[in-house]
Order: sequence, then C-alpha cells, then structure tokens
Amino acid sequence: WRSHHGELLDHALAGPHADLVEPLMPDDASLFVLKARHSVFYDTPLAYLLRQQGVGRLVLCGQVTEQCVLYSALDAHIRHLDVVVPRDAVAHIHADLADAALRMMERNMGAHVCESTELWP
Repeated sequence: WRSHHGELLDHALAGPHADLVEPLMPDDASLFVLKARHSVFYDTPLAYLLRQQGVGRLVLCGQVTEQCVLYSALDAHIRHLDVVVPRDAVAHIHADLADAALRMMERNMGAHVCESTELWP
C-alpha cells in the first residue's frame, strides 16, 4: 500500500528543510499512508494494514503531542495495539498540554512513554 506519497515528498524535498526529509523517505518496499486528519487511523487503511502485517505495537512520533499524537494513541489503544510514545520524538505547541497528553496516554491508555534511546538498545 502506497498512498500517493510522490507529490507530498516532492513538495517536502523542494522546501527549506529537505535535509530533514531525506533520511525519512520511504524506500520502494515501505508501506506509506497519508494522514489527512488528527488521527492516523481516521479514513486511512492503517488498521487493516497493521492487522495484515501482524503488528501489535505502534510507536508514535511526530507532531503535535497534544493533538495528533494523542488522538492517534487513543485510536490505537481502542484497536488493542500497544502504544509507545518516545517523548523526545514528539513535538508540541503548548508544553503544559503536551505534558498532560503524555500523562493521559500513559495512565488512561497504558502507553509506554519513554525516551527514544529505550527503543533500540
């Protein structure tokens, strides 16, 4: 599954921070899902793809902690996925809301909130 990522990548690579995009570019074998709303699960095939691949743990990175990451974590939790959120791999708009969101993910969803260095020893 590759959700029309070409135009998105072309735009990002032509922008002022192409150096940040290049290391994250998917290869030809990578699955790629475009997210158009706050949750990565909303109106995307992600839940189906994860089931088909036998994935039981989802590591959420990116922005915005108190919005997209939080909503995606909740949607992953209600789909019985283990959620991991490396606090140094998410970005926020409001620090106080991000802290509250991380606590909610940890307490209410059983998410493992950690540092990214804990993911790969």
